[in-house]
Amino acid sequence: MISFAITGVLAVALAATGYTGTRSGSVIPDDKQSYTVYGVEIPNQVTFAGEPVPLDLFDVKESLDRELLSNTYFHSQTIRLIKMANRYFPQIEPVLKKNLVPDDFKYLAVAESGLTQAVSPAKAVGFWQLLKGTAEEYGLEVRTGVDERYHVAKSTEVACQYLIDSYQKYGNWTMTAASYNAGRRGVDRQIERQKKENYYDLLLNEETARYLYRVVAFKLIFEDPVAYGFTLSKKDLYPEIPVYTVEVDSAIADFADFAGEHGTNYKILKYLNPWLRDNNMSNPSHKKYEILIPERGYRRMDAWDPQ
Repeated sequence: MISFAITGVLAVALAATGYTGTRSGSVIPDDKQSYTVYGVEIPNQVTFAGEPVPLDLFDVKESLDRELLSNTYFHSQTIRLIKMANRYFPQIEPVLKKNLVPDDFKYLAVAESGLTQAVSPAKAVGFWQLLKGTAEEYGLEVRTGVDERYHVAKSTEVACQYLIDSYQKYGNWTMTAASYNAGRRGVDRQIERQKKENYYDLLLNEETARYLYRVVAFKLIFEDPVAYGFTLSKKDLYPEIPVYTVEVDSAIADFADFAGEHGTNYKILKYLNPWLRDNNMSNPSHKKYEILIPERGYRRMDAWDPQ
């Protein structure tokens, strides 16, 4: 106890003199001591999809604290996600609203894929990480040359239908979100095993146990980035790309030629339409497809006016 007391007094004394040392005995100059890392502040009340997060429970509060720390101090990743959300949330939000799914579910797409057209080891695809069987069950086209799991609006529509089905089963949005990550069968097994139906009472695999807290952490950071140290102006955000739609009901022999005919190039055509998976498209049934084309000149930075 004496040694601890002496150490504490010494630390206070050194701090009073402005001394900062390292284990090797070197001294950090005063002009290098401006960077300080802080704990994150958790609001007194937090909700997900209108449902309260029970922060009075120690394990719940600590779990949210973990995800807030992880994403607050993963600076490069989180700041990029905030930038990308400005481009993609306007495509996701209207679909959620139309389907009466709470707006907070847009943060599931952030947690699932980082707003990228990701492919998981299990072959789940796109912003919403849809498996082929699930996508086809809910009406998406998945075939050689066309994979609508990569279509932001259409995959969001399928995610909404899946979420609505889960909500009808579980009766709350929190368990609905958990089931999106673990699958309904996975959640049901744990409910049966543990005899609890509340997400906050269930012991789940680490990914699902962290999942909702990660989603809520993104919500808190994105809604008030300055509070978590992220200072961005509107010009820092990735803007929406103005597009128009070209409807086709026939095969396209060469997308490079198609792009050139519409004033763009193959690279940008595929960026806007990642669901087109080849350099051509067969269409024996003459199905109607809507292909997005950028407004002329918008690729140039001087066309952006973010104010």
